[in-house]
Amino acid sequence: MITNASSLTLSTLRQTFGLRLDSNDRFFDEWLNHAPTLTEAELQGLERLTRNYTYLSQEEPPLEEIVKLVVVSPLLDLAGFYQFPFLVKAEVSTNIEVTDEANVIAVQGRIDILVIQDSFWILVIESKPARLDVTAGIPQALTYLLSAPKLQSNCYGMVTNGREVLFLKCDRHQDMPQYTRSPTYRLLENVAERIQVLQGLKQIGAYIGDFRS
Repeated sequence: MITNASSLTLSTLRQTFGLRLDSNDRFFDEWLNHAPTLTEAELQGLERLTRNYTYLSQEEPPLEEIVKLVVVSPLLDLAGFYQFPFLVKAEVSTNIEVTDEANVIAVQGRIDILVIQDSFWILVIESKPARLDVTAGIPQALTYLLSAPKLQSNCYGMVTNGREVLFLKCDRHQDMPQYTRSPTYRLLENVAERIQVLQGLKQIGAYIGDFRS
């Protein structure tokens, strides 16, 4: 049986893959404690992103493609993911299979944006149109994190609808895969939270670099 990743819910992920929320993981409570201060150029970049999005959303909520162009792309640039040693790919096909007593379930999908270093997955990004709540992208992003290379234990994801951003961490080397999620950051309405989004992206790149070194 073939299923599209966009049709899955958190309940389906629990039933199909045994994925559980790890309420004891304090990663997102502590990850920005020692985050570096942003430069003036980075702060100006965030402000420009906000102005652009606000202007483009005057008549109607931006569609997913506009969210990618106006929000996701500038954030990746400011976080340094368009430079060595990272590589950014778009519309990456994924496939993950799980076998139960009755049949084999194949889940297929396409990752909106994938940041890699060599073959190591740095960040999976799922974007949604502005009319949807940002949490609507969580099941799809988690499905893609479950399809990361098998040797990779911890994988990180980001979901955004342009107005808000949240981050995900998936640990696949437990008896059952587990995940934790960050708070929802208000990218447009709150300057401090906007700064934390960029700091979070930079931290993920640093964590992976430290892990691999």
